[in-house]
Amino acid sequence: MPATQEEIVIKALDSFRIELPSWGFANTGTRFGKFIQPGAATTIEEKLADAGQVHKFTGCCPTVAVHVLWDFPHGVSSVPETVQLATKYGVRIGAINPNVFQDQIYKYGSLGNPDPTVREKALAHILDSIQIASLTGSRDISLWFADGSNFPGTANIRRRKHWFIEGLRAAHDRLAEGQRMLVEYKPFEPAFYHTDIADWGMALLMARAAGPKAKVLVDTGHHYQGQNIEQIVAWLLDEDMLGGFHFNDRRYADDDLTLGCIDPYQVFRIFHEILLYEFETGRRADIAYMVDQSHNLKGKIEEMIQTALTAQELYAKAALVDHAKLLEHQQRSELVDAEECLKQAFATDVRPYLRQWRRAHGLPEDPLAAFRASGYQQRIDRERAEKNLAAASGAYA
Repeated sequence: MPATQEEIVIKALDSFRIELPSWGFANTGTRFGKFIQPGAATTIEEKLADAGQVHKFTGCCPTVAVHVLWDFPHGVSSVPETVQLATKYGVRIGAINPNVFQDQIYKYGSLGNPDPTVREKALAHILDSIQIASLTGSRDISLWFADGSNFPGTANIRRRKHWFIEGLRAAHDRLAEGQRMLVEYKPFEPAFYHTDIADWGMALLMARAAGPKAKVLVDTGHHYQGQNIEQIVAWLLDEDMLGGFHFNDRRYADDDLTLGCIDPYQVFRIFHEILLYEFETGRRADIAYMVDQSHNLKGKIEEMIQTALTAQELYAKAALVDHAKLLEHQQRSELVDAEECLKQAFATDVRPYLRQWRRAHGLPEDPLAAFRASGYQQRIDRERAEKNLAAASGAYA
């Protein structure tokens, strides 16, 4: 007897996990400034505590991605305490993100910098991050580079490519057994003439040049307008080179908006391509699902809960696509019927199944309402307000 919709959704939810970003709980902003929230996290302990609340109410966010400079202020020596704090708040440390874009020495790039001493410093930081990943038990080292140039003729594009490959290979050689290097790409910003790793093809070439433990990381906001992200996903899956996602939504560029708030059908289509790949190959895609959003205006914990719930809902909808029927329609070029397979699944109200899954796991049926009723936000607003107000005064002094 074929599985019911309820059974399909429950099975899909049992396997779905999405990682939270520590920086999503801190005060963030645009290049024009920050809007301070009284309850924003200002320490790694506060970030992990807030992340723990999201996992407590949603049950699908057990790990937290961290930025080395922001979350390990004393480098490797900070690791034991941070791991203990994660355990205290019911989460684990996830992907490790080196920071080779913030310091003044990276004004003209990191691994692509023409100055070899800067390249060496950037590589040393990445190697330190790999060591931290070993100590935290993290599998993935997530690499994004701001490197590029703003004006024609000011950078040697081919030489920078070679410097990048050299640095990535050196980092790859230091990965421990079971660790992965995820190479991210972005077409522009902060570089506006050329970016050293500007698209998925460049990231693919870099990852392959680095070594077999390197994969590509897709940030859904890091594409030009109208680009078919699910085609990129399908190609990378077929090449066994898709390592992970940074999920967010966008209206114009790298807006870092709440997942699914602009185009939920796109997220559904991405999940569909992954699940179709799994159906056809009989193999589970080894993909790290991660959130990368900038919560400037919405409440940070509430927006993160909202994101997790949306991800679960869209993944559940994608699981309902009748893959066998879809493949038959595709083979016969039955265009309307094939498209209807996707549209019918997307139109299905999976919320009753989500509520049932939560009941079965001892979770509140409405996680957002339960969080609001918990009083946690009101408490941290009181406890952190003075510290955040002082930070705001300093920022605008």
